[in-house]
Amino acid sequence: MAELRFEVVDIKLPEGVSIIIGQSHFMKTVVDLYEALVTAHPNLKFGVAFNESSSERRIFYEGNDDELQNLAVEIAKKIAAGHIFVVAIKDGWPINVLNRIKMVQEVATVFCATSNQPLQVIVAETNIGRAVIGVVDGYSPKRIESEEDKKWRMDFLRKIGYKK
Repeated sequence: MAELRFEVVDIKLPEGVSIIIGQSHFMKTVVDLYEALVTAHPNLKFGVAFNESSSERRIFYEGNDDELQNLAVEIAKKIAAGHIFVVAIKDGWPINVLNRIKMVQEVATVFCATSNQPLQVIVAETNIGRAVIGVVDGYSPKRIESEEDKKWRMDFLRKIGYKK
């Protein structure tokens, strides 16, 4: 009988960096994610890492920013689950690229797309490997928004250009 162990992996993001973590099924993912991201908008900086789960079990990586490539690789190494990908972005937001990522044929699921801290990845480990079970993205809610909060939310969305 195989043993099952759970681990919480804390992810620390540098200021101004967002992350997308997902699962895919083929090493070509890293190249296809690069192509999807590099055409998203001209100022986007990013790094992509993908954990191969068969054969040599390498971490493949691409990107247009060395710091973000290294960050994506370090996070992928820390999670250490097969067939997961990590995208670290700067000078853009997950909302700017998430649909492009989801349209990549190899992408099976997206676990999170966030800039939040704290961020934790819940990993299960068996005798053959590790799997991402889910993520804890920020804190639990404390209250229901008030009418004043609704106004703040809409004003904020207008301020950052997402609503008129």
